[in-house]
Amino acid sequence: MDITDPQLQIPAGLRTAEFVLRPITADDAALDHAAVMESRSYLRLWEQSSWPEDDFTVEANREDLVDLEQRHAARRAYTYTLLDPGESRCLGCVYLFPPTATFLARSTVSPLARSTWAEQEAVVYFWTRSSAMDSGLDARLLERLRGWLAGDWGLTRTVFVTHEQFTQQVGLLEATDLAPAFELVEPGKPGKYLVYG
Repeated sequence: MDITDPQLQIPAGLRTAEFVLRPITADDAALDHAAVMESRSYLRLWEQSSWPEDDFTVEANREDLVDLEQRHAARRAYTYTLLDPGESRCLGCVYLFPPTATFLARSTVSPLARSTWAEQEAVVYFWTRSSAMDSGLDARLLERLRGWLAGDWGLTRTVFVTHEQFTQQVGLLEATDLAPAFELVEPGKPGKYLVYG
């Protein structure tokens, strides 16, 4: 399945008793910014960059979200914001990319198993707010994501990516039945990303 196919029906999101997952919009800038800034030490590991800077503003975040919203609408990649049931507090984000996404095509991908990169249908990155991670939301989100991607999306070959230095998320993925499938090195970024499938 090609998740960028214009004929594909893209799920509007996921609602559970604990959270709402829906496409992010520029109007989510303030809520998203609060979650990003609370979680910046984790996100810098996850991104392998200095983002978000300590002086990162809501307006700068809004500009980023405009790009994400446009990319989602154009079906190049999909970004979902993770919110509390009342949609008054951002708890994190989920990103779905095709394996052919530009930044992935520029990366060096090394298989660790028999799978090939071209066979993958979606490459998933996600993070949860630091305080939500403390309560185990990241593990519950991952479990629900896997069911949602298989059920509502109909995806059978999905991989989840994290950086080797983001040990909290590495431990989370290692505790599931997912297995390391690839190692991914992005140009200009230190270390490697671990890809589980």
